[in-house]
Amino acid sequence: MKILNLKTLATLATSFTLLSATAMATTSLRFGYEAPRSDTQHQAAKKFNELLKEKTNDEIKLTLFPDSTLGNAQTMIGAVRGGTIDLEMSGSPNFSGLVSNLNVIDIPFIFKNREHAYAVLDGEIGQGLLKELEDQGLKGLAFWEVGFRSFTNSKHPVTKPEDINGLKVRTNQNPMYIEAFSLLGANPVPMPLSELYTALETRAVDAQEQPIGIFWSAKLYEVQKYLSLTNHGYTPLIVVMNKTKFDSLSPEIQKAIVESAQEAGKYQRQLNLDNEKGIIDKLKKEGVEVIEEVDNKPFKAIIEADVRKSFIEKNGDSLVKQIDALAE
Repeated sequence: MKILNLKTLATLATSFTLLSATAMATTSLRFGYEAPRSDTQHQAAKKFNELLKEKTNDEIKLTLFPDSTLGNAQTMIGAVRGGTIDLEMSGSPNFSGLVSNLNVIDIPFIFKNREHAYAVLDGEIGQGLLKELEDQGLKGLAFWEVGFRSFTNSKHPVTKPEDINGLKVRTNQNPMYIEAFSLLGANPVPMPLSELYTALETRAVDAQEQPIGIFWSAKLYEVQKYLSLTNHGYTPLIVVMNKTKFDSLSPEIQKAIVESAQEAGKYQRQLNLDNEKGIIDKLKKEGVEVIEEVDNKPFKAIIEADVRKSFIEKNGDSLVKQIDALAE
């Protein structure tokens, strides 16, 4: 009987230990983003969660909210700053109103290729830009990827600047893109991604410009039949966390969050690269006319100098020179 009691006590002790361990693994951080579940952003968010749980022994996990469930980008950024959402990710243009220097990323044609973009974002320049977000109550964790941007519309194929003239084009809210499309003779209409499909379907706007991954995952091909691979700009995602929340965590947990975010970002970049050719093939099967070879020089000649000048007048030329130097 005494042996039985000892066994019972041992079992109870083990149960209490397991319960205590489970209780420690209850910190869940809310992570919101606009992209649908079919996008690589969601796949990378799941990877972020897996890495974070692994690095913290299940002490920290993420609860994922894709599909603009917690609001559009601006709403979520405000909620992270206010502490009602823990983390969010959205394209860099959504943060440029908080940190003016971030506009440099969205100067059309400033990045020569992916390698150039990654060298800038993952290096001293990019980390300095993330650091500037801290004054706005945000901890910048990592740059993920929206990608190189292409142009789509419902009217006609676009192969030269004149083809864009007069079109109502949905852009993001970054002044660099608004100015660029104005210079091309278009009527730029900033709006959230969550409103874009309906706006295109009802012809409130004629065109939009996004990386092909978003074009596919958001099913915009159902309401846009002409795609031109203009690669006129590259847009990173920025993953941010409420700074007060981040600062309240132990140094070990902070390190795990940053490392997990950065690793997930590299994972997502590779997913995008692997998926691109397949997406183009699928778009063609859906009836989209894809113009794969577009001469960027005429577009660049109209846009680049004026948009760069606008940035430099407000922010100086130091960042532009540093980015250009990394392309050499």
